[in-house]
Amino acid sequence: MSISSINYGSSVLGAQIRNINQQLTDLSTQLSTGKLSQNYSGMGTNEGFAIASRSQLSNIAAYTDTMTNVNVNINLANTALQSLTTIRNTVQTGSATSSQDLNVNGQTVAQNTAAAQFGSMVGVLNTQSGNRYLFSGTAYNTQSVANAGDIINGTTTQAGLKTVMAERQAADLGANGMGRLVQTQPTPSSVNVSEDVAGSPFGLKIAAVSSTLTGATVTGPSGSPVSFSVDLNGVNPNNGDKLSVQFTLPDGSTEQIDLTASSTTPTPVGSFAIDASTPVNPTNTATNLNTALNTAIQKLANTSLVAASAVTAGDNFFNTDSSAIGTAKTNQATPAAPISGTTALSGTAPSNAIAPGFSAGDSITVNGTTLSFVASGATGNQLNVTDSIQTLMSKIDSITGTSKPSTIHGGSITINTDDAASLSISGSTPGATAALGALGFSSSPITATQPPLRVGSTPASSATTLVNGSANTVKWYTGNDGPGSPRSTAVARVDDSVTVQYGAQADEDAIRKQLQAVAVYGTFSTSPTGQYSGAQVAALSLRTTQALTPQAGQQKIEDIQTDIAMAQNTMKDATTRQTQAKAQLQNIVDQAESASPDQVASEILSLQNALQASYQTTANLAQLSLVKYL
Repeated sequence: MSISSINYGSSVLGAQIRNINQQLTDLSTQLSTGKLSQNYSGMGTNEGFAIASRSQLSNIAAYTDTMTNVNVNINLANTALQSLTTIRNTVQTGSATSSQDLNVNGQTVAQNTAAAQFGSMVGVLNTQSGNRYLFSGTAYNTQSVANAGDIINGTTTQAGLKTVMAERQAADLGANGMGRLVQTQPTPSSVNVSEDVAGSPFGLKIAAVSSTLTGATVTGPSGSPVSFSVDLNGVNPNNGDKLSVQFTLPDGSTEQIDLTASSTTPTPVGSFAIDASTPVNPTNTATNLNTALNTAIQKLANTSLVAASAVTAGDNFFNTDSSAIGTAKTNQATPAAPISGTTALSGTAPSNAIAPGFSAGDSITVNGTTLSFVASGATGNQLNVTDSIQTLMSKIDSITGTSKPSTIHGGSITINTDDAASLSISGSTPGATAALGALGFSSSPITATQPPLRVGSTPASSATTLVNGSANTVKWYTGNDGPGSPRSTAVARVDDSVTVQYGAQADEDAIRKQLQAVAVYGTFSTSPTGQYSGAQVAALSLRTTQALTPQAGQQKIEDIQTDIAMAQNTMKDATTRQTQAKAQLQNIVDQAESASPDQVASEILSLQNALQASYQTTANLAQLSLVKYL
C-alpha cells in the first residue's frame, strides 16, 4: 500500500512557494526600476503625499520654463535698451562738440551721424524674440515702429516728419520772416510791436519788456493780441541806456533782445545809434531804434525760432502730449484788459478785466475729479472764488499730471496734457459751464486736439491753428496705445502667488523723447550758404544736447532697465525658493515611492533562502512513501 501523492497546487506549502516567488518577482522589479510598485495600490499609505508633491514639482517645472522664456525676452530687451543708451551718448556728444560746418546738403557731420543713428534706433525698437515684438506692448504681433524712411519722408498718402517740420517752420516764421510779429512806427517818436493773432500757437510771443531809456515811455506787453510800444517822447536817451524785450518761443524756451543806446561810430552790434546831428533830432533816434529792433527780431526769428520750430514740430509729430486752447470773450462795447493769470475767478481783479463769473456753489469736473468753488476757506479740491485763474490752472494741472504747465498769454488760455485722449473738463453746474465759456471754451466737455498735430490751413505762413493730422500723417508708433503701465503689457506667473511685469513700449517718454530728438536733429537742413544757417544749426544743436541729457524727475532709459531688472531679481528669488522646495518635494516622492537597493537585495537573499528551503522540503515530501514513513 502506498500514500497518495501530495496535491502541491492546493497545499499550504505550494501557496507559500508561490507567494515567495511573487515577492521575488516584485523585489526584482523594484531592484531594476528603483520603485516600490508599478501601480497605485502597491505604493503604500504615503502615496497621497507623493502625488501632491508631484503636482507641485510639475508646477515648478512649468514656472522654470516660463522664467527661462521671460529671461530671454528681458535679456534681449535690455540689450536693445543698452543700444539706445549708446546711440543717445553718440548723438549727444556730436551735437555738443562737432563744428557747425555745413555740407552741400545744409547739414553738419553730427547731423549725418544722427540720421544714421535714427535708422539704428528704429531697428532696435523693432527687436523680436521669436515672433514677439518686445516694444509693442500688448500688440506683440505688430511691428513696434514704422519704417525709418516712412517716418522721415512719409508715404504716397501720408506726410512724414520732414513735411511737418517744413509746415511748422513756415507757420512760425510768418510771411515777413518776423516770427509772426508786426512792427510799426505809429508816430515819429515811437515803435510798436504786436503779435499778429491772439491765441495763435505759432511764432514769437512777447513775454516781458523793460527799459532804462531816459525820457521814454514803455507800454505793455498787454492787450489781445499782445503788443508793446516804446515812445521816446522827443527825448534822446543817454549813452548806455537799454531796452530789453523777452520772447517765448514755441518750444517753451525764452530769448531776450537787448538794445543799447550808443553814440559810438560805427554803431556796435546790439545797439542803436543816438542821433548826433545839430540840433539833435530824437525822431532819427526813434527810427534807428525801430531799425535795430527790426534787425534783432529778424535775427532771432531766423535763428533760435527756426530751431525751436523744428523741435516743436518734432513734438507735434511724435508726442502724445497736446492741449486745449480757449480765448476769453471780450466786451466789444467797452474793451477790457484780457484775462491774465492774476484775474480772479469771480472776475474782480484786475478791475477792468473780463469776469469769468465763477460763483460759490459752482463746480467743474476734470478727468473725473470734481473741483468745487466756495466763498472762502477752500481745502483739497476746492477753490475760493477770490482765487486767481492761475490757481485754477494749477489745480487742473495737478489732476491731469501734465509735465508741461498750462499757460495764459494775451487772453488765450492753453491747458496742456500728457495724454490728449484722456483730457475732459466740463461744468457740473450751469454757472460753471457759462464761466468756462467766458474763458473761451465753448465746447463741453473741453477736450484736447489729438496728435499728430499739423498746421491747420494754407498758406502755412498765415495759419492760426493746429489740427489733428492722424488721417494724413504717418503714425510712427504702431504698437499698443492702451491705458496702463507699459510694464503691465507683458505679465508672467513665476510662482504660485508671484507674477512679474516685463512689457515695454516704444512710445514711453524716455524712448520717444530720444527718438524725437535724434530724428529732428538728423532731418533738419538749411541753406549751406545762408546768412543765418550756422546759427540755426548751432541753436538746434544746443537744444538737441539738452533734450538728450537725462533730467531729474523725467523717465530715463536706465529707469526702464531698472524696472525689468527688478523682474529678473523677482524671478531669481523665485528660482531659489523653488530649488529648495523641489529638493524637499522630491525627497517626499522618493521616500514614498523609491525602493532601497540594499534593502531589496537583503530581502531577495532572505526570500531565496526561504524558497530554497521550501523547495528542499517539497522534494523530500515528494519522495515520501509508506515504507519510508514507517
